[in-house]
Amino acid sequence: MKYSMFMMPLHPPGRNISQTLQEDRKAVILADQLGYSEAYVGEHVTDAAETVTSSLIFLASLIAETKQIMLGTGTLNLPNSHPAAIAANAAMLDHLLQGRFIMGISPGGLMSDAELFGNFGKDRNAMFVESINTILKIWESEPPYNIEGQFWNTSVAKTMIPEIGQGFIMKPFQRPHPLIVGTAVAPFSKGVTEMAKRGWQPISANFLMPEWVKTHWPNYVEGRAAVGAVASPSEWRVAKSIFVADDEATAKRYALEEGGPYHFYFKQLVRKLVGGGRSNLFKTDQAMPDSEVTPDFVTKKLVLAGTVNSVVDQILAFREHVGDFGNLLYACHDWMDPALGQRSMELFATEVMPRVNAAIQR
Repeated sequence: MKYSMFMMPLHPPGRNISQTLQEDRKAVILADQLGYSEAYVGEHVTDAAETVTSSLIFLASLIAETKQIMLGTGTLNLPNSHPAAIAANAAMLDHLLQGRFIMGISPGGLMSDAELFGNFGKDRNAMFVESINTILKIWESEPPYNIEGQFWNTSVAKTMIPEIGQGFIMKPFQRPHPLIVGTAVAPFSKGVTEMAKRGWQPISANFLMPEWVKTHWPNYVEGRAAVGAVASPSEWRVAKSIFVADDEATAKRYALEEGGPYHFYFKQLVRKLVGGGRSNLFKTDQAMPDSEVTPDFVTKKLVLAGTVNSVVDQILAFREHVGDFGNLLYACHDWMDPALGQRSMELFATEVMPRVNAAIQR
């Protein structure tokens, strides 16, 4: 099993933004040094806690300081930009990274972003599909493009000058395009089936109960079978909030108790998702009242925390529950204590995952 990282860069509002951006960069650089396979970074524009406004710009800042890790958008919120702009910027980043780019996409889940960009109340799933179809068509065709849609039109027919190159949109370094991944954030997600049909690969979100995570694999298998392909567990990425410490007391205090960065993270998510009608993500029994979906309840249900041996056992138990998958994505959280945050990433890479993989092989 490979190991990677996924960063929804949530920090306590009021922290110095320059410092949090550098902290997030250091986490990716450390992951590269420790042999993590991939690093995904999210983006939002209207969130004082989540301070990466463009994952493409953020990843571009890491080109010279990383050597082998694949860098992915986690994710590009497609309804919020013109697809031609996304196509051009993603293609340029792919060239700058010489193919170390993975394109993560989604409809975007932050409603204040949707309001800002004028798509609140619209069918953002339809916008998402039209956007990625337009992006792929741009990459596979030549100007003047003449792509007409419900939400966007893409053409340079009136202004192109072919003999000097005017009107041409850049194509990616990887042909026909970079690997496309999408986050799966719903139980029994039909989006996973549709991704599989198109050759895209899923990332199961770290804020889903294991009971819902395991529903993604059958849907992925169904989608691959629909196009005559065989699904491989190596294509399934699963994100998980994990904290590894040298002693159990530190692990409990830092990762499970109120006042720690993991509890802060889930406090933010509970407020956004439960308040937005998505409390089902945190329940295995839908009869459970929303009032019981507290940050304390969710943190203790979803975070794997402890010493090396304890976390190894928890990961193996989680895998036994949800099924085989090929890439475990360590979800990065605020480095309230930088030494502990870095130590956890180190222990996960150098101690936990070798033991997990040895146990799987046995």
